[in-house]
Amino acid sequence: MSKQEKISKITTAVVREMKKSGEKITMLTAYDYSTAAVLDQSGVDILLVGDSLGMVVLGYDSTLPVTMEDMIHHTRAVSRATKRAMVIGDMPFMSYQVSVEDALYNAGRFLQEAGAHGIKLEGGRDVAEATRKITSAGIPVMAHLGLTPQSVHQFGGFKVQGKEDAAARRILEDAKILEEAGAFSLVLECVPAALAKAITQSLTIPTIGIGAGVDCDGQVLVIADMLGMFEKFTPRFVKKYANLNAQMKEAVGKYIEEVRTGAFPGEEHTL
Repeated sequence: MSKQEKISKITTAVVREMKKSGEKITMLTAYDYSTAAVLDQSGVDILLVGDSLGMVVLGYDSTLPVTMEDMIHHTRAVSRATKRAMVIGDMPFMSYQVSVEDALYNAGRFLQEAGAHGIKLEGGRDVAEATRKITSAGIPVMAHLGLTPQSVHQFGGFKVQGKEDAAARRILEDAKILEEAGAFSLVLECVPAALAKAITQSLTIPTIGIGAGVDCDGQVLVIADMLGMFEKFTPRFVKKYANLNAQMKEAVGKYIEEVRTGAFPGEEHTL
């Protein structure tokens, strides 16, 4: 049993200590009560209510249509199920880009209305002021650099970021700016492993990688990807730990067959 499995509640102080001690941080996305309860009981450190719910739960082609109301609704459900894990709410597109005041107000909603313990927002130096304002109000901020899905049109698609020297330098600079602004952790998505390692070694706050190599202080995956539930596409960096899509189809097929043949319900299922 790890040190963290003995801890009754994961906090920002705990994840900072995990970086210092070299113990890896685990994070997965969650969007509903039942899934969050299983993940929390399994010992996952951080549950991210990601705006990826737009694609894997709501059926959009990107994260851009997701609203604050969507995020509050799902974060509230996850928070109700969670006793040990830290719950982070993902700030959706246009909830923090218009003004620092909007960013602070919407971040506060995640804690006040949805029971989250902190928020995540995408971007580098452009969101430093918002990060500083939100953290000064006592709201923990998880930063996010590299491939930031809300900027997918600006990037020209889902592409690895920071491959050129100038781009890598800018991401490293942004990481240090966000740390100085008060972020307690940093997600690095789809950046070269060498860059992720350099950033991780340069910061005092923990990094959490997704498609960023093994040297980050922790890892995150989308739950529907790692359980093999989402069929539209599978990013190269995803490892499937199960194939629930096939298992669910098999179970549902058996149910349909038994209902049609009268095998279900049996006497033991009859009141």
